[in-house]
Formats: sequence, C-alpha cells, structure tokens
Amino acid sequence: MVSGRRKVGIAGAVAGVGAAGIGAAVGLRRLAVGRVRLRPDPDADEPFGELRGKPLTVEASDGLDLHVEIDGPDDAPLTIVFSHGYALTQDTWHYQRRDLRHSPGRPRLVFWDQRSHGRSGRSVPTSATIDQTGDDLYAVLRATVSPGAPVVLVGHSMGGMSIMALALNHPELFEASTDSPRVVGVALVNTSCGKLTEMTLGLPLVLAKVLRPLAPGTLRGLGRRADIVDRVRGLGADVAFVVTKRMAFADKYVSPTVVDFLEQMIRATPIDVIAEFYPELIAHDKAAALETIGRVPAVVMAGGEDRLTPAEHGRSIADALPGAEYVEVGEAGHVLPLEYPGVVTGGVRRLLDRVGEGRAEHEEHEEHQEREERSA
Repeated sequence: MVSGRRKVGIAGAVAGVGAAGIGAAVGLRRLAVGRVRLRPDPDADEPFGELRGKPLTVEASDGLDLHVEIDGPDDAPLTIVFSHGYALTQDTWHYQRRDLRHSPGRPRLVFWDQRSHGRSGRSVPTSATIDQTGDDLYAVLRATVSPGAPVVLVGHSMGGMSIMALALNHPELFEASTDSPRVVGVALVNTSCGKLTEMTLGLPLVLAKVLRPLAPGTLRGLGRRADIVDRVRGLGADVAFVVTKRMAFADKYVSPTVVDFLEQMIRATPIDVIAEFYPELIAHDKAAALETIGRVPAVVMAGGEDRLTPAEHGRSIADALPGAEYVEVGEAGHVLPLEYPGVVTGGVRRLLDRVGEGRAEHEEHEEHQEREERSA
C-alpha cells in the first residue's frame, strides 16, 4: 500500500530487467507475453493518455515549471486535486478523470505531473525530496484554487506522501481560512507514512534483507549510465511487461492494455530520476502529518496483494485518522486506480458525499450564528 515504495520496486525491477538483454525479451514475446496479450482485452480501445484538460504552467518555489491540467468549470463549488506516484504521470488517473468529470455538481478536476515526471520540468537531484513535492503541491493549490475555496486531495503512492508533506508543513490549509485554499477531504491510495525499509517485495524475508541494501547502489550506478540504460530499457519492453504485471498487479485477468500503459509510463521516466527519488522514498517518514489530515474526512484504499506498499501500511494510516473509511481489495496490487478503477472512483465519490454533508452542516451553522448576531 505504501505507494512510493512500490514504484521503487517496479521502476527498479523494470530498469534492471530491461538491461538484461534482447535475447530474453524475444523468448518471452513468444511465451508469457504472447499468451497474455492474446487474451480478451475489454480495455483495448480505451484512449489511455489521450484525455487532456486545460493546460497551466505553475512555477514551483525553486522556479521549476510544473505541468498542470484543469478539467471542469472555474466556478465549480468544489475542486479535486490528483497527485500521482513515483515513476508515473497524471495519466495514472485516466479512469477517474473519465468518470468524475460528469459527477453531480460537476466538480473541477486538477491533475499535475510531479517534478521530473511527465510534462513537468526536470529538477536538480538535490530537490528530489518528498518535502519538495509537498511544496510543489502547495504551489499547485495556490495557483488553481481560490482562497477560502474547498478542495479535496487525492494521492496515489508518492502522491499520497506529497499530501502528507503538505499537511505537515502547511497545517493551516486543513482549517477554516479565507487566506488559502481549504482542504475539506483527503483520499490516500496505495501509500505509506513510513517504514518502507521493511518492505519485502513479496520475497522471503531472509532474501529481502540481503537484496534491500543493494538497491540504492545499483540504481545510483544505473543513473550514472542513464543514456545507455534508457536505450536498453526500450529494447527490453517485453521483459518489462512481465515484470510490471508481476510487481504492480495481482488480478491475473488484468487488461494487457492496462499493463502496457503502466509499463510505458514507467519506461518514460528517466532512470536517473528513478535513482534520485529512491533514497528519499526509503527514508520517508510523515506519520506526524496524520494528526493534521485527521481533521477532515478521509478514505484510505489499499491492495491486499500490494508487493510494494503492503496493506498493513494502509491499515495503520486509517487507524490513525478518526472516522476514516478504509477500503482493502484483497486481489489487488499497487495500482488500484488502474487495476480496480471503480473502487477508487467509488471511494472518491463517497468522500465527496461526506464532504458535501459536512459543508451543508457548516453553512447551516454559520447562517444560524448570523441570525443570532442580527437579533442580539
């Protein structure tokens, strides 16, 4: 469930296996990959990566350009801001963008690419930190949501960690205020508040302990040979397909097109970017942020077979958030927005209902106070 971590696993594995060579890829094409891709694929015609919104460039605190897209009316009563995970892009939210844009009340949807990912600018290595991505999210909110206006935050994997960093450094956003956007709800998907060093990637504990210390050094070495490694990753696409399916998904009937789509996003992320963020994800510890997030309604979603951010991490987050809804899909991996999109969209819609009820009660209370003050 710990979102950032799983990306680490997938991205590192794809990078490493992609460098294994073309011979293995050719063999796999005729075996596992070929068989999987011949299965019925109901999502084959889904326009992945083609849904776009109104583009906006937001300048981060260090001057980096962040790519943002807005879908929905400017006068919408509520804005939802989506933050994607490590080694992915805003297109991770394809199904949610497709289905929530027509929700009752027509909320305004905001999607953005994290620094060094997707269409956003390339960051310097020293700024590849969770605190910085939280600050980036703050810049996106200030640029897209009016002061005092309500906003719901949705984060997957490292995107959930960015929300935690935002909450820790800007707790005022989670209070009634007219000076800044007002966070009224949070959805955390396949993410973690820390202790990612305990992750085993589904390996036996003894083996995981042996391999874990090797990962940072291996990725740093690959990062120093970024041009070569990225070319080889492209040649090993079929191997990457198998690794991605194994590491990111648990449903054996997941659409091959969905697997391809995820693998392409990972492969498009430069290996040096993957190497730069990896140590920060391992060291991530934002448990202190949960007290602030607990001030607003929340939903936490996890995959029971998540090899990168195990469901225990989601459970611990939900336990720390008073009244939070917890959803765990037993036969799901680390990419719930793509593997079980209806579960994620449904969770967000229920959160919006709770937020709407709370806003109605708040407005009724304010009107009552105003009447009392006028009659006094």
